[in-house]
Amino acid sequence: MLALANAQARQLEEDGVLSLALPLAGGDPMLLLPQLEPTAGDGFRFLWDGAPGLCIAAAGRTNSLELSGPRRFELAQRFASASLSRLAAAPLGPPLARPRVLLAFAFFDAPLQSEPDGVPGVQAVLPRWQLSRQGQHCWLRLQRPIGGGVTPRQLAEELWEQARSLERLVADPSRPDRDAPGGVGLRWSSSWQERYRSAVEEALARVERGELEKVVLAVRQELRLDAAPDPLELLAPLRRHQSGSCRFLWQQRQGAALIGASPERLLTVRQGQLRSDALAGTAPAGDQATALLHSSKDRHEHELVVDTITAVLSQAGLSPRRPRHPRLARHGQLVHLHTPITAALGAQQPLTIAAALHPTPAVAGLPRREAMAWLRSLEPFERGHYAAPIGWIDSAGDADLRVAIRSGTLRGDRLELTAGAGLVRGSTVERELQEVALKLGVLQQQLNLPAQLRSNRSIV
Repeated sequence: MLALANAQARQLEEDGVLSLALPLAGGDPMLLLPQLEPTAGDGFRFLWDGAPGLCIAAAGRTNSLELSGPRRFELAQRFASASLSRLAAAPLGPPLARPRVLLAFAFFDAPLQSEPDGVPGVQAVLPRWQLSRQGQHCWLRLQRPIGGGVTPRQLAEELWEQARSLERLVADPSRPDRDAPGGVGLRWSSSWQERYRSAVEEALARVERGELEKVVLAVRQELRLDAAPDPLELLAPLRRHQSGSCRFLWQQRQGAALIGASPERLLTVRQGQLRSDALAGTAPAGDQATALLHSSKDRHEHELVVDTITAVLSQAGLSPRRPRHPRLARHGQLVHLHTPITAALGAQQPLTIAAALHPTPAVAGLPRREAMAWLRSLEPFERGHYAAPIGWIDSAGDADLRVAIRSGTLRGDRLELTAGAGLVRGSTVERELQEVALKLGVLQQQLNLPAQLRSNRSIV
């Protein structure tokens, strides 16, 4: 390890970063994430939990980018490419061990100026620590600039000691189990039905007049909890309840975190092959699920998404392929119409395609520009990260971006849950209210939060 660190350090340019990696004897990144945080660190934490697929935990910033504006995807791609190209990293280990730049976009290019907690258009981080696992293989990576008193030997020793410390924790049978039922209670829950009803009525009127072909209207519900939990306590149960989704955590600082379990893939790139998911049309699991395949309203809403994604990829110079008919995809207690769309990426950059795809009609509407403008008017809150891309790009050009739905923002003891429903011709106010209530209720239940208040006070 020392010889490798010294050899890699000699390749460094002036502003380069040394990146070292070691295999670990097992370990769950979700359980080990708290052990990765640097002493007096900056508070950044990230979790990408695709278990039983790829799972990534990361902590601390080595390089980072934060900006807003219409060029955010382009500039994020430049940052990722530059950060990864400047690494002195040996081609060691399997693909899961590659260095990654982590990405979280906002739904809109920039927050409204009146929003003090507005989310920037994009946040990108090259993490200090990265722990990756797939199957039985697990790798730990450390990334730091050399200089200012930091030597290659110090990095090698820091990585070695952290790896041994994590392996001792993995072997400890008394370590805590985050899947155990939590004790967080619910003190207060906001009312959203009447305000959402009036917004849906106005949106449907515009659909009926032909001003919009589709619009996806979201609602936000605020919950006050008995205590301020660690976001991992809320996230862990989703692994059990949402096994087909990708669970995620994006935490910029202590006390504020985005958590969720996304069933929707904006795009995945593996060895030059791109895949995007069209996911629209929702029903509770059970007898009503098969009715989705025969619902003209849901099939129409779904085909709008499929046709738009296919057209966007074609306009980008790709040759998309899709199955003729959608299938049912179950994610926890909800079932969706799902059509996978694939294409060879060619010479295109992943974030160039992501910029063209976001937002899909599954989370915004059609025509896109008009729908986006009406969302600003009809939704009485800032979407922030909701329904925006979150994910990563690695040093080989592979990427994975999910759409941040089935999500919430935790700020201390306040949890904000957001869910939406697609409005097209044939939609009814009551059905859309039921769909949103179902999504919010399922997410609350799967976070292991009680459905009722602990006190006798009614929910207002």
